[in-house]
Amino acid sequence: MTDEYLLLQKCMKGDLSAQYQIYDTYKSMWFTIALRYLKSRDDASDALQNALIKIYGKLNLFKPETGQFKSWSSKIVVNECIMYQRKYWKKAAFQEITDDMNWTTDEETPISRMTTQEMVTQVQNLPDGYRLVFNLYSIEGYSHKEIGEMLDISEGTSKSQLFKARKILKGKIESMFNNV
Repeated sequence: MTDEYLLLQKCMKGDLSAQYQIYDTYKSMWFTIALRYLKSRDDASDALQNALIKIYGKLNLFKPETGQFKSWSSKIVVNECIMYQRKYWKKAAFQEITDDMNWTTDEETPISRMTTQEMVTQVQNLPDGYRLVFNLYSIEGYSHKEIGEMLDISEGTSKSQLFKARKILKGKIESMFNNV
């Protein structure tokens, strides 16, 4: 048994010291995930607090043999951020796909010269629908079909949001480096 597994067992028994150790280990990762989905630090903190309640409340459902705690807990944070977002935006945040859209993208950008913080900031500044789909597809690895089901939008709308998010990011990144 790993040290983390033993720590998680203590958490399930209500050991506050073990809960703090788990929190201390993953707090930066969890907060970074929340910031990718939500625009402000306050919103990210609120969503993370709700996620922590769920993580600690559902520890008994975590099965170490089926995956890592890091992945399991990250999914809870992502889902909580989506739920938090749903409270504040309407489907209008998603623009429907149009038939005249060009689906090709030019992936050659100066992105490799960006710091992680610069990229997070650019993603945070995307409109809500774009940011949500971009994160779910590009970062979390969900398919457009899965995203559509999660967000109650069409698969085409998911593709459209991703295309537009990439286009905006590409323009902002190019602008950043053209002005340097």
